[in-house]
Amino acid sequence: MNTQRAEFIAGQRPEDVHIYIDADAVSNIDALTEHGERTEDGIVLVMDGEQARGVFQSATGIDPMALAQEAMDTDGSVTADCTDGTCPADDSHTAKFIFSFAEAQNDDVGGLYAEGDVIHAYAACECGERYSDKWVADDR
Repeated sequence: MNTQRAEFIAGQRPEDVHIYIDADAVSNIDALTEHGERTEDGIVLVMDGEQARGVFQSATGIDPMALAQEAMDTDGSVTADCTDGTCPADDSHTAKFIFSFAEAQNDDVGGLYAEGDVIHAYAACECGERYSDKWVADDR
């Protein structure tokens, strides 16, 4: 795992966005390789938030803000490395895309946010289900 990914997962890069794209979900995964890190089943890109939104939409055809809106209503489970998830519709399904960001600890908000930096993850499953997960960084 490269340094950018490790720092993101630890909640240390709140200005960046973590994008996971399954290799089977895009026609030319190799075109993204020079911009990210290949994983067993896809590619991860960690980049500035504004740039990441544009790259995500261009690569997936999905507006990341619309994905977040749709996914917020359905709880699912995303792995700590933000490269896989458990679809609430069928746990044998594969996450095709995951858009994640970190939010710095905020004692004023309380709850989960007072416990540490929080990772928010929004997933699009191969079946079309959209789901979300959030957790305190480094707690998984």
